[in-house]
Amino acid sequence: AGKTGHAEAVKVTFDPTKLTYVQLLTVFFSVAHDSTEVNRQGPDVGPQYRSEIFYANDEQKTLATDYIAAIDKAKVLAKPVATKVTQLTEFYEAERYHQDYARKNPTQPYIVHHDLPKVAALKDRFPDLFVERK
Repeated sequence: AGKTGHAEAVKVTFDPTKLTYVQLLTVFFSVAHDSTEVNRQGPDVGPQYRSEIFYANDEQKTLATDYIAAIDKAKVLAKPVATKVTQLTEFYEAERYHQDYARKNPTQPYIVHHDLPKVAALKDRFPDLFVERK
């Protein structure tokens, strides 16, 4: 209901020798969601749907804030970036039924209309980064 102050988020674990943090930022700002929206992503509305990056260290903070500044300066997007950059303090996993939801429910209308197009865009724009999950 958006009353906890929590944000719906994905915890990304990556090997920096195979994928850089800047590459993650590029995917995040290119195909993952609309970084110009405040408290909204697609049909989902509320503060739990805010655009936010939770950084794990000072280097990630600097890279994220510099990336946002560059996007805004270049006017890449129609509106300024609304994404907040916040230190990660805790992460709570979603309920079990939310885990791998898209993989388990590929024909569910929300997945078909909102998530699968993002996966297709990821495959199309970043084929060298996309790995099909089995």
